[in-house]
Amino acid sequence: MLSASNDRAPASSNADTFTDISHFEHVPRRYYGRYLASAVILAIVVYIVVAFARGQIEWAVVARFLTAKSILTGLVNTIVMTILAMALGIVLGVIVAIMRLSTNPVLRGVAHGYVWLFRGTPVILQLLLWFNLALVFPVMGIPGLFEFRTVDIMTPFLAALLGLAINQGAYTSEVVRAGLLSVDTGQYEAAKSIGMPKLQALRRIILPQAMRVIIPPIGNELISMVKLTSLASVIQYAEMLHNAENIYYANARVIELLMVAAVWYLVIVTVLSLLQSRVELRFARGAGRASAKQ
Repeated sequence: MLSASNDRAPASSNADTFTDISHFEHVPRRYYGRYLASAVILAIVVYIVVAFARGQIEWAVVARFLTAKSILTGLVNTIVMTILAMALGIVLGVIVAIMRLSTNPVLRGVAHGYVWLFRGTPVILQLLLWFNLALVFPVMGIPGLFEFRTVDIMTPFLAALLGLAINQGAYTSEVVRAGLLSVDTGQYEAAKSIGMPKLQALRRIILPQAMRVIIPPIGNELISMVKLTSLASVIQYAEMLHNAENIYYANARVIELLMVAAVWYLVIVTVLSLLQSRVELRFARGAGRASAKQ
């Protein structure tokens, strides 16, 4: 009995030592630095909006040229070039990434050289080199069978496509390689254990799992490609900015035509951003279920 009473005594003494906090009032923390920063940012945004609204910009001219035939033609050319260059760049990127992971030293060396060369030179330089390829190779073809003058083949469209796509392939190869390396080595070993050829294992097992890592940066590269096509104006490819420049050279409405191009670029990028989000959600569904189970 003595021991039982001794056990209960500390409990009652501990209860007496608790502090009554019922009369305290919860006061949220004040983030004055955040409030100040938000106010400064809003003031800057308002200043910029007011400056553009009051600036020497004829917004009626902007609205009129938004649907001008030349601008819409350039818009279509920009979209076509973006799709074709990105598609070819992805194909090249996947091939080069597989070559980088190959055990063959020749394939690895060629892949390293490709990435080094096209990531190390400016895109505009590559476009100019492709456009002036006739100075190096005046004639292209198979001697004795068929030959063509390079100046007739290397049109602004083809030069822009090759320059943008091959440059994009160098960057895409690093994205794909990172995605392939993110897949657990056990997946490679499991495919090998059931006798699956390496290329088949890449296509059916490795690449589908790597897509969750590959899709977000590829989406960013696609959006960048939309804006990168504007560099093709230097080789006279009739994309949107090039056509806008031709118009303001004639009517001197420089800022208005630049605003037209900016509006259409923002529209394209907004649509692609929404599509990117949907694709990312689709490929992340399995990972989301796995994390939810854990």
